[in-house]
Amino acid sequence: MRLNPEQFNTALKQLAPVYFITGDEPLQQGEVADAIRLAAKKSGYTTREVFSVEAGFEWGELALSADSMSLFADKKLIDLRMPSGKPGTEGSKALIDYCQRLPEDNLLLIIAPKITAATLKSKWCQALDQAGVIVQVWPLEGAALIQWLQRRAQKRGLQIGVDGIKALASRIEGNLLAASQEIEKLYILYGNESISKQAVENVVADSSRFDVFKLTDCMLAGRITRAIKVLNGLKAEGIAPPVIVWAVSREIRLLINIKIAVNQGQNKEMVLKNNRLWDKRKQIVSAAVSRMDIQVLQKALLLCSKADRQIKGREQGDCWETLLSLCMFFSVK
Repeated sequence: MRLNPEQFNTALKQLAPVYFITGDEPLQQGEVADAIRLAAKKSGYTTREVFSVEAGFEWGELALSADSMSLFADKKLIDLRMPSGKPGTEGSKALIDYCQRLPEDNLLLIIAPKITAATLKSKWCQALDQAGVIVQVWPLEGAALIQWLQRRAQKRGLQIGVDGIKALASRIEGNLLAASQEIEKLYILYGNESISKQAVENVVADSSRFDVFKLTDCMLAGRITRAIKVLNGLKAEGIAPPVIVWAVSREIRLLINIKIAVNQGQNKEMVLKNNRLWDKRKQIVSAAVSRMDIQVLQKALLLCSKADRQIKGREQGDCWETLLSLCMFFSVK
């Protein structure tokens, strides 16, 4: 059974023998794992063994732990950390074997980073799915982030209007740990008082988690105001300009190649598929291809070259100003 963190809270009323938590949002992942551990403890799983799948890990330890009886308790929680997200051949067999003969009075909790769609279809992952619960944790954006902040604030007893919640979202976008900390700060300062948008803006630090991929997504979507904010954030965080130039130029070349193929009469869906774009990326890239002219894209690529020369000192000017101009190219309708 596959659930998201919100569905998971209800399903936890009856413990499953296996839980697999995967995703790249650390706060939600940690809270889901803590909820499982607490529920297990209340249900009598008072013994806990922790394993980390790193170089040299012996998968035989999983079976040994599952088969061994505790001297002090009847129930045991096996906490397995898998940083790579891939158990390997030996680990796959060990997990499948575990699920095929689920040990009584044992609960297996596996924690891993985000895994691919192909990994979800693997035999070991399907075995975990059939035996227990897979919780997939994703970064929150847009309306989902607003709803999460509203629930979080209400749970803490805060009275924040919609405008205030939106202001909070704009400051902490993509960083739920920062959001949780800022909500605690607001509670300490205001308690149960009604909190205005202005109060939120005065108190909450701008803790947005910027990265070059968020920048390119904003550019492709034509969200230029947002792209400029992300670009300024990258500059403030000290991100090396060559990394930004590399990411943006890669996206421009992708758009040009797709544009050329479509203009030659190739099926657009097939071209997108051949470029190995997953569903979320396919939509945003397809929209950019339809919106932008190939001559504009070629001029944008020339700007990337200009920024690269400025970074290397081969041309005068500020590379950040050139990157700002580059963002504006994507505002073309």
